[in-house]
Amino acid sequence: MSHHTPVLFSPYKLGAIELPNRLVMAPMTRSRATEPGNAPTDSVVQYYVQRASAGLIITEGAQVSAQGVGYINTPGIYTEEQVAGWKRVTDAVHAAGGRIYVQLWHVGRVSHPFFHNGELPVGPSAIKPEGAKAFTGQGFEEVPTPRALTLEEIPGVVEQFRQAARNAKAAGFDGAEIHGANGYLLDQFIQDGSNQRTDEYGGSVENRARFVLEVVQAVVDELGADRVGIRLSPQGSASISDSDPTATFSYVTEQLNQFNLAYLHVLEPLPGHPMARPDGKPAIAPALRKIFNGTVILNGGYTQETAEAALSANEADLISFGVPYIANPDLVERFEQGAALNQPDFATFYVPGDKGYIDYPSLAEAQTEKAADYQSN
Repeated sequence: MSHHTPVLFSPYKLGAIELPNRLVMAPMTRSRATEPGNAPTDSVVQYYVQRASAGLIITEGAQVSAQGVGYINTPGIYTEEQVAGWKRVTDAVHAAGGRIYVQLWHVGRVSHPFFHNGELPVGPSAIKPEGAKAFTGQGFEEVPTPRALTLEEIPGVVEQFRQAARNAKAAGFDGAEIHGANGYLLDQFIQDGSNQRTDEYGGSVENRARFVLEVVQAVVDELGADRVGIRLSPQGSASISDSDPTATFSYVTEQLNQFNLAYLHVLEPLPGHPMARPDGKPAIAPALRKIFNGTVILNGGYTQETAEAALSANEADLISFGVPYIANPDLVERFEQGAALNQPDFATFYVPGDKGYIDYPSLAEAQTEKAADYQSN
Protein backbone atom coordinates (compact mmCIF):
# COMPACT_ATOMS: atom_id res chain seq x y z
CA MET A 1 0.00 0.00 0.00
CA SER A 2 1.45 3.38 -1.02
CA HIS A 3 1.92 5.98 1.68
CA HIS A 4 -0.65 8.72 1.12
CA THR A 5 -0.13 12.24 2.48
CA PRO A 6 -3.29 13.36 4.28
CA VAL A 7 -5.09 16.08 2.31
CA LEU A 8 -4.86 18.33 5.39
CA PHE A 9 -1.09 18.65 4.91
CA SER A 10 -1.11 19.13 1.14
CA PRO A 11 -0.39 22.57 -0.35
CA TYR A 12 -3.14 24.71 -1.86
CA LYS A 13 -3.23 27.79 -4.08
CA LEU A 14 -5.61 30.28 -2.48
CA GLY A 15 -6.18 33.22 -4.79
CA ALA A 16 -2.96 35.22 -4.91
CA ILE A 17 -1.07 33.12 -2.34
CA GLU A 18 0.26 29.58 -1.88
CA LEU A 19 -0.62 27.76 1.33
CA PRO A 20 1.69 24.98 2.59
CA ASN A 21 -1.27 23.12 4.15
CA ARG A 22 -5.07 23.24 4.39
CA LEU A 23 -5.36 24.29 8.04
CA VAL A 24 -6.77 27.76 8.53
CA MET A 25 -6.76 29.59 11.85
CA ALA A 26 -10.32 30.86 12.22
CA PRO A 27 -11.07 34.47 13.18
CA MET A 28 -11.62 34.66 16.94
CA THR A 29 -12.28 37.61 19.21
CA ARG A 30 -9.65 37.58 21.98
CA SER A 31 -10.10 41.10 23.48
CA ARG A 32 -6.40 41.84 23.96
CA ALA A 33 -6.21 45.18 22.10
CA THR A 34 -5.89 47.00 25.41
CA GLU A 35 -3.72 49.94 24.34
CA PRO A 36 -5.51 53.27 24.21
CA GLY A 37 -7.06 53.40 20.75
CA ASN A 38 -7.57 49.64 20.38
CA ALA A 39 -4.33 48.94 18.52
CA PRO A 40 -2.62 45.53 18.53
CA THR A 41 -0.04 45.19 21.34
CA ASP A 42 3.30 43.32 21.55
CA SER A 43 1.36 40.34 22.92
CA VAL A 44 -0.96 40.36 19.89
CA VAL A 45 2.12 40.25 17.64
CA GLN A 46 3.49 37.28 19.59
CA TYR A 47 0.12 35.46 19.54
CA TYR A 48 -0.06 35.49 15.75
CA VAL A 49 3.64 34.70 15.25
CA GLN A 50 3.28 31.61 17.47
CA ARG A 51 0.61 30.38 15.01
CA ALA A 52 2.46 31.20 11.76
CA SER A 53 2.66 27.55 10.62
CA ALA A 54 -1.09 27.62 9.81
CA GLY A 55 -1.81 27.46 6.08
CA LEU A 56 -3.56 30.78 6.61
CA ILE A 57 -4.24 32.93 9.67
CA ILE A 58 -7.45 34.95 9.65
CA THR A 59 -7.28 37.56 12.39
CA GLU A 60 -9.94 38.31 14.93
CA GLY A 61 -12.50 40.80 13.65
CA ALA A 62 -11.06 44.31 13.28
CA GLN A 63 -13.62 47.11 13.31
CA VAL A 64 -13.82 49.17 10.12
CA SER A 65 -14.87 52.29 12.05
CA ALA A 66 -15.76 53.59 15.50
CA GLN A 67 -19.40 52.97 14.49
CA GLY A 68 -18.56 49.26 14.07
CA VAL A 69 -17.40 48.68 17.67
CA GLY A 70 -19.42 46.45 19.99
CA TYR A 71 -16.95 45.01 22.50
CA ILE A 72 -14.19 46.38 24.72
CA ASN A 73 -10.54 45.69 23.83
CA THR A 74 -11.19 44.57 20.25
CA PRO A 75 -8.81 45.98 17.63
CA GLY A 76 -9.79 48.40 14.89
CA ILE A 77 -8.30 49.05 11.45
CA TYR A 78 -9.43 52.64 10.95
CA THR A 79 -6.76 54.78 12.69
CA GLU A 80 -3.09 55.27 11.83
CA GLU A 81 -2.13 53.83 15.21
CA GLN A 82 -4.16 50.66 14.58
CA VAL A 83 -2.69 50.25 11.07
CA ALA A 84 0.83 50.65 12.51
CA GLY A 85 0.06 47.99 15.14
CA TRP A 86 -1.21 45.56 12.49
CA LYS A 87 1.86 46.28 10.32
CA ARG A 88 3.99 44.95 13.18
CA VAL A 89 1.81 41.83 13.25
CA THR A 90 2.03 41.16 9.50
CA ASP A 91 5.78 41.87 9.35
CA ALA A 92 6.42 39.41 12.18
CA VAL A 93 4.11 36.71 10.75
CA HIS A 94 5.71 37.04 7.31
CA ALA A 95 9.20 36.90 8.83
CA ALA A 96 8.13 33.63 10.52
CA GLY A 97 7.02 32.25 7.15
CA GLY A 98 3.27 32.73 7.62
CA ARG A 99 0.32 34.13 5.67
CA ILE A 100 -2.32 36.38 7.24
CA TYR A 101 -5.68 37.90 6.27
CA VAL A 102 -7.49 40.50 8.38
CA GLN A 103 -11.19 40.09 9.13
CA LEU A 104 -13.13 43.32 8.47
CA TRP A 105 -15.90 43.75 11.01
CA HIS A 106 -18.87 46.02 11.72
CA VAL A 107 -21.12 44.77 14.53
CA GLY A 108 -24.10 46.91 13.53
CA ARG A 109 -26.92 46.59 16.05
CA VAL A 110 -25.07 44.21 18.42
CA SER A 111 -23.58 47.14 20.32
CA HIS A 112 -24.38 49.65 23.05
CA PRO A 113 -24.51 53.46 23.53
CA PHE A 114 -21.44 52.99 25.80
CA PHE A 115 -19.35 52.77 22.61
CA HIS A 116 -21.06 55.60 20.71
CA ASN A 117 -21.06 58.62 23.03
CA GLY A 118 -24.54 57.71 24.22
CA GLU A 119 -25.95 57.36 20.68
CA LEU A 120 -27.77 54.21 19.61
CA PRO A 121 -25.99 51.56 17.54
CA VAL A 122 -27.12 51.19 13.91
CA GLY A 123 -28.78 48.38 11.98
CA PRO A 124 -30.85 47.86 8.84
CA SER A 125 -34.06 48.21 10.89
CA ALA A 126 -35.01 49.31 14.40
CA ILE A 127 -35.36 45.71 15.62
CA LYS A 128 -33.82 44.64 18.91
CA PRO A 129 -31.56 41.56 18.74
CA GLU A 130 -33.25 39.16 21.15
CA GLY A 131 -31.11 38.05 24.06
CA ALA A 132 -27.96 39.80 22.78
CA LYS A 133 -25.66 41.29 25.39
CA ALA A 134 -22.88 43.84 24.90
CA PHE A 135 -19.68 43.63 26.90
CA THR A 136 -18.96 47.23 27.91
CA GLY A 137 -16.76 48.90 30.52
CA GLN A 138 -19.59 48.13 32.93
CA GLY A 139 -19.66 44.39 32.18
CA PHE A 140 -22.46 42.66 30.24
CA GLU A 141 -25.33 44.99 29.34
CA GLU A 142 -28.58 44.56 27.44
CA VAL A 143 -28.34 45.55 23.77
CA PRO A 144 -30.93 48.25 23.02
CA THR A 145 -33.17 48.57 19.96
CA PRO A 146 -30.90 50.06 17.26
CA ARG A 147 -31.48 53.05 15.03
CA ALA A 148 -32.17 52.14 11.39
CA LEU A 149 -29.53 53.45 8.98
CA THR A 150 -31.03 56.00 6.58
CA LEU A 151 -30.76 55.40 2.85
CA GLU A 152 -28.35 58.35 2.64
CA GLU A 153 -26.03 56.82 5.25
CA ILE A 154 -25.52 53.44 3.59
CA PRO A 155 -22.89 54.56 1.01
CA GLY A 156 -20.86 55.95 3.92
CA VAL A 157 -20.84 52.55 5.62
CA VAL A 158 -19.74 50.89 2.36
CA GLU A 159 -16.97 53.52 2.32
CA GLN A 160 -15.87 52.44 5.83
CA PHE A 161 -15.18 48.96 4.43
CA ARG A 162 -13.40 50.42 1.38
CA GLN A 163 -11.11 52.49 3.59
CA ALA A 164 -10.50 49.51 5.89
CA ALA A 165 -9.44 47.47 2.82
CA ARG A 166 -7.00 50.26 1.88
CA ASN A 167 -5.71 50.21 5.44
CA ALA A 168 -5.33 46.42 5.29
CA LYS A 169 -3.12 46.83 2.25
CA ALA A 170 -1.06 49.52 4.01
CA ALA A 171 -0.74 47.21 7.02
CA GLY A 172 0.78 44.48 4.83
CA PHE A 173 -1.99 41.87 5.05
CA ASP A 174 -2.10 39.15 2.36
CA GLY A 175 -5.82 39.81 2.02
CA ALA A 176 -9.05 40.49 3.88
CA GLU A 177 -12.05 38.46 4.97
CA ILE A 178 -15.34 40.36 5.02
CA HIS A 179 -17.32 39.41 8.14
CA GLY A 180 -20.78 38.59 6.83
CA ALA A 181 -21.61 36.11 9.60
CA ASN A 182 -22.68 35.76 13.25
CA GLY A 183 -25.51 38.29 13.29
CA TYR A 184 -23.32 41.36 12.65
CA LEU A 185 -24.12 44.21 10.25
CA LEU A 186 -23.84 42.46 6.87
CA ASP A 187 -25.72 39.44 8.20
CA GLN A 188 -28.37 41.80 9.63
CA PHE A 189 -29.04 43.13 6.12
CA ILE A 190 -29.11 39.63 4.56
CA GLN A 191 -31.56 37.96 6.97
CA ASP A 192 -35.22 38.96 6.98
CA GLY A 193 -35.61 38.60 10.73
CA SER A 194 -33.43 41.69 11.19
CA ASN A 195 -34.07 43.53 7.91
CA GLN A 196 -37.58 44.87 7.45
CA ARG A 197 -36.66 47.85 5.26
CA THR A 198 -39.03 48.92 2.51
CA ASP A 199 -36.44 50.66 0.29
CA GLU A 200 -33.99 49.06 -2.16
CA TYR A 201 -32.04 47.47 0.72
CA GLY A 202 -34.97 45.46 2.10
CA GLY A 203 -37.84 43.19 1.16
CA SER A 204 -36.80 40.80 -1.61
CA VAL A 205 -33.67 38.68 -1.25
CA GLU A 206 -32.18 40.72 -4.12
CA ASN A 207 -32.62 43.87 -2.05
CA ARG A 208 -31.41 42.30 1.21
CA ALA A 209 -28.23 41.11 -0.54
CA ARG A 210 -27.52 44.53 -2.07
CA PHE A 211 -25.54 45.97 0.84
CA VAL A 212 -23.21 42.97 1.24
CA LEU A 213 -22.53 42.91 -2.52
CA GLU A 214 -21.70 46.63 -2.50
CA VAL A 215 -19.28 46.03 0.40
CA VAL A 216 -17.66 43.12 -1.47
CA GLN A 217 -17.27 45.27 -4.58
CA ALA A 218 -15.63 48.07 -2.58
CA VAL A 219 -13.14 45.71 -0.89
CA VAL A 220 -12.38 43.92 -4.18
CA ASP A 221 -11.75 47.30 -5.86
CA GLU A 222 -9.04 48.02 -3.27
CA LEU A 223 -7.39 44.61 -2.82
CA GLY A 224 -8.20 42.57 -5.92
CA ALA A 225 -10.65 39.66 -5.82
CA ASP A 226 -7.85 37.10 -5.37
CA ARG A 227 -7.10 38.64 -1.96
CA VAL A 228 -10.68 38.84 -0.65
CA GLY A 229 -12.80 36.24 1.13
CA ILE A 230 -16.15 36.42 2.88
CA ARG A 231 -17.58 34.56 5.86
CA LEU A 232 -21.24 33.57 6.11
CA SER A 233 -23.17 31.64 8.78
CA PRO A 234 -26.32 30.35 7.04
CA GLN A 235 -27.71 28.63 10.14
CA GLY A 236 -28.02 31.96 11.89
CA SER A 237 -27.09 32.48 15.52
CA ALA A 238 -28.85 33.30 18.77
CA SER A 239 -29.84 36.85 17.82
CA ILE A 240 -30.72 36.48 14.14
CA SER A 241 -32.90 34.41 11.82
CA ASP A 242 -34.21 34.14 8.28
CA SER A 243 -37.52 32.69 7.12
CA ASP A 244 -35.79 30.65 4.37
CA PRO A 245 -32.06 30.47 5.02
CA THR A 246 -31.35 27.93 2.26
CA ALA A 247 -32.91 30.15 -0.40
CA THR A 248 -31.42 33.35 1.04
CA PHE A 249 -27.86 32.09 1.33
CA SER A 250 -28.01 30.21 -1.97
CA TYR A 251 -28.91 33.51 -3.67
CA VAL A 252 -26.12 35.43 -1.88
CA THR A 253 -23.61 32.71 -2.84
CA GLU A 254 -24.72 32.77 -6.51
CA GLN A 255 -24.23 36.53 -6.56
CA LEU A 256 -20.76 36.21 -5.01
CA ASN A 257 -19.67 34.14 -8.03
CA GLN A 258 -19.45 37.29 -10.16
CA PHE A 259 -16.40 38.49 -8.19
CA ASN A 260 -14.15 35.39 -8.35
CA LEU A 261 -13.24 35.81 -4.70
CA ALA A 262 -10.34 33.98 -3.04
CA TYR A 263 -12.83 32.03 -0.91
CA LEU A 264 -16.18 31.57 0.79
CA HIS A 265 -15.85 30.72 4.51
CA VAL A 266 -18.94 28.93 5.82
CA LEU A 267 -19.51 28.65 9.57
CA GLU A 268 -21.92 25.82 10.24
CA PRO A 269 -21.51 23.86 13.47
CA LEU A 270 -21.28 20.09 13.11
CA PRO A 271 -23.91 18.05 14.99
CA GLY A 272 -22.96 17.81 18.66
CA HIS A 273 -21.13 21.15 18.59
CA PRO A 274 -22.32 23.58 21.32
CA MET A 275 -23.44 26.03 18.61
CA ALA A 276 -25.27 23.41 16.52
CA ARG A 277 -28.94 24.07 15.87
CA PRO A 278 -31.20 22.29 18.31
CA ASP A 279 -33.88 21.80 15.62
CA GLY A 280 -31.66 19.38 13.69
CA LYS A 281 -32.34 21.05 10.32
CA PRO A 282 -30.14 19.75 7.50
CA ALA A 283 -26.85 21.48 6.77
CA ILE A 284 -26.89 24.31 4.23
CA ALA A 285 -23.13 24.26 3.51
CA PRO A 286 -23.37 21.39 0.97
CA ALA A 287 -25.80 23.44 -1.15
CA LEU A 288 -23.48 26.48 -1.01
CA ARG A 289 -20.49 24.28 -1.94
CA LYS A 290 -22.33 23.21 -5.12
CA ILE A 291 -23.20 26.81 -6.04
CA PHE A 292 -19.91 28.57 -5.26
CA ASN A 293 -17.37 28.42 -8.07
CA GLY A 294 -14.28 28.88 -5.92
CA THR A 295 -12.52 27.79 -2.74
CA VAL A 296 -14.71 26.87 0.22
CA ILE A 297 -13.47 26.91 3.83
CA LEU A 298 -15.64 25.09 6.37
CA ASN A 299 -15.72 25.80 10.09
CA GLY A 300 -17.75 24.47 12.99
CA GLY A 301 -16.05 22.23 15.51
CA TYR A 302 -13.85 20.09 13.25
CA THR A 303 -11.28 17.66 14.63
CA GLN A 304 -8.29 16.39 12.64
CA GLU A 305 -10.34 13.31 11.69
CA THR A 306 -13.54 15.10 10.67
CA ALA A 307 -11.48 17.72 8.79
CA GLU A 308 -9.59 15.06 6.84
CA ALA A 309 -12.87 13.30 6.05
CA ALA A 310 -14.51 16.52 4.83
CA LEU A 311 -11.53 17.36 2.60
CA SER A 312 -11.31 13.80 1.22
CA ALA A 313 -15.04 13.87 0.44
CA ASN A 314 -14.56 17.23 -1.34
CA GLU A 315 -16.99 18.98 1.00
CA ALA A 316 -14.44 21.79 1.27
CA ASP A 317 -10.96 22.82 0.13
CA LEU A 318 -9.75 24.12 3.49
CA ILE A 319 -10.88 23.69 7.10
CA SER A 320 -10.63 26.41 9.72
CA PHE A 321 -10.05 25.66 13.39
CA GLY A 322 -11.03 28.01 16.21
CA VAL A 323 -10.73 26.77 19.78
CA PRO A 324 -7.96 24.24 18.93
CA TYR A 325 -5.88 27.20 17.67
CA ILE A 326 -6.36 29.15 20.89
CA ALA A 327 -4.78 26.33 22.91
CA ASN A 328 -2.32 24.97 20.32
CA PRO A 329 -0.06 27.48 18.60
CA ASP A 330 1.60 24.63 16.66
CA LEU A 331 -1.64 22.85 15.72
CA VAL A 332 -0.24 21.82 12.31
CA GLU A 333 2.79 20.11 13.86
CA ARG A 334 0.68 18.43 16.57
CA PHE A 335 -1.69 17.02 13.93
CA GLU A 336 1.25 15.90 11.76
CA GLN A 337 2.89 14.09 14.67
CA GLY A 338 -0.31 12.76 16.18
CA ALA A 339 0.62 14.57 19.40
CA ALA A 340 -1.81 15.29 22.22
CA LEU A 341 -3.49 18.70 22.17
CA ASN A 342 -3.36 21.29 24.95
CA GLN A 343 -6.75 21.77 26.61
CA PRO A 344 -8.29 25.23 26.19
CA ASP A 345 -8.91 27.39 29.26
CA PHE A 346 -12.32 28.92 28.51
CA ALA A 347 -12.06 31.32 31.46
CA THR A 348 -9.25 33.28 29.72
CA PHE A 349 -10.68 33.48 26.18
CA TYR A 350 -11.74 37.15 26.44
CA VAL A 351 -9.91 38.61 29.43
CA PRO A 352 -6.99 41.03 29.13
CA GLY A 353 -3.49 39.76 29.88
CA ASP A 354 -1.09 37.14 28.57
CA LYS A 355 -2.47 34.23 30.61
CA GLY A 356 -4.44 31.92 28.34
CA TYR A 357 -3.26 33.98 25.36
CA ILE A 358 0.42 33.52 24.59
CA ASP A 359 1.37 30.99 27.30
CA TYR A 360 0.03 27.78 25.73
CA PRO A 361 3.18 25.71 25.10
CA SER A 362 4.28 24.39 21.72
CA LEU A 363 5.46 20.77 21.55
CA ALA A 364 9.09 21.95 21.63
CA GLU A 365 8.43 24.10 24.70
CA ALA A 366 6.61 21.26 26.46
CA GLN A 367 9.56 18.95 25.83
CA THR A 368 12.04 21.55 27.11
CA GLU A 369 9.91 21.94 30.25
CA LYS A 370 9.87 18.18 30.78
CA ALA A 371 13.64 18.02 30.39
CA ALA A 372 14.04 20.90 32.86
CA ASP A 373 11.78 19.11 35.36
CA TYR A 374 13.86 15.97 34.93
CA GLN A 375 17.08 17.96 35.52
CA SER A 376 15.72 19.55 38.71
CA ASN A 377 14.57 16.23 40.23
